[in-house]
Amino acid sequence: MLDLKFIRENAGAVKDAIRVKGVPLDLDDLLTLDRELLGVKQRVEALQTERNANAKLVPKVTPDERPALIQKGKDLAEEIKALEPSLRAHEEQLRQLLLRVPNIPHPGVPVGRDDTENVELRREGVVPTFDFTPLDQVELLEGQGWSDFERVARVSGSRSYLLKGDGALLEMAVQMFAMSFLAGRGFTPLSTSALVRPDTLVASGHFPGDEESVYKLEGDELMLAGTAEVPVNSLYAGEQLMYEQLPMTFAAISGAFRREAGSAGRDVRGLIRVHEFRKVEQYVICRADETEGLTWFRTILENAEALLRALELPYRVVQNCTGDMGAGKVLMYDIETWVPSENLYRETHSCSYLGDWQARRTGLRYRDGDGKLVYAHTLNNTGIATPRILVPLLENHQQADGTIRVPEALRPYLGGRAVIGQPVRSA
Repeated sequence: MLDLKFIRENAGAVKDAIRVKGVPLDLDDLLTLDRELLGVKQRVEALQTERNANAKLVPKVTPDERPALIQKGKDLAEEIKALEPSLRAHEEQLRQLLLRVPNIPHPGVPVGRDDTENVELRREGVVPTFDFTPLDQVELLEGQGWSDFERVARVSGSRSYLLKGDGALLEMAVQMFAMSFLAGRGFTPLSTSALVRPDTLVASGHFPGDEESVYKLEGDELMLAGTAEVPVNSLYAGEQLMYEQLPMTFAAISGAFRREAGSAGRDVRGLIRVHEFRKVEQYVICRADETEGLTWFRTILENAEALLRALELPYRVVQNCTGDMGAGKVLMYDIETWVPSENLYRETHSCSYLGDWQARRTGLRYRDGDGKLVYAHTLNNTGIATPRILVPLLENHQQADGTIRVPEALRPYLGGRAVIGQPVRSA
């Protein structure tokens, strides 16, 4: 959410943001409603002033004059009461429009319609070459007996997954490694629920706009979040933080759920796109300073890259264009990890800086050095998301006999083993 005063004074810049981000919103409608609301407020305030002045006159006039003034006070009160529904309706309509206003992209963000127009910044690591015919993720999992897609589909429907044996241990090892790694870099570990109230999804900026992707628990007024960013963002909602408390940095692990509405037929095989997954999310609340915010952006991006380097996976960093960065983002980079079976990089991490856009929706404020209440800035970044990261992990580290070489960073979490799985074919 942008400050209404800022929108009024920078309508041109806001209209440009609406255009380049492809947001279905007419800013002129919002500004017209704003003026109408201001007119209603001014009329109510004028009537209240008149009523107060009238009330002060009542004890000063003669008994004969008093009934007329009392009646006038009642008439003014009725007129004010009659305007209140219009006032409330205008306020709610304006709020709903304000929730759809996108943030202003950082200068230099490429203008584009969708992810096909993102810009590659650099590539890291060495793409593996194999002297044998490599297997894909499903072949590796099924060959080792680490998955059972048919049985889990009967239990949980399509786009579900089940891992067993060393496959399950590998997933947990990746999660524990990521949590330990980020804790070592000063991020406070959190284990949080994916169950959230609908208002938290408004606060995070997922609503309005992403309702079709969210699972709803009818009767409980709860929903299932697709990232720990949602509950963590609302942990301090409405509170007044102290200057000295910032920055606050978290490594939050939670279940995550997405209906994937509108993506029928895409990536339905294996572990790439599933309805339920687990995610370690980096989340930062920092002071309202763009320089500090961009420094944290680079920090959480580097953390994610360091995790991938430790997992010995080749990847590339891309800058998201305006049409692929989401309404609330000032700046957004994706990290895409190499998937040998597809001969391409797949998105595994997203890094976002939102300025105070999210904090205004959430009520995340702090007192600055002068004691003034200021909205904080927020950032988030994927630490690790499983099972998706297992796809490049398995495929890049497969060996000729079908076993999987374990990166050194994961070995302490897998009993010190350098290799997992049994030979399933001749090397």
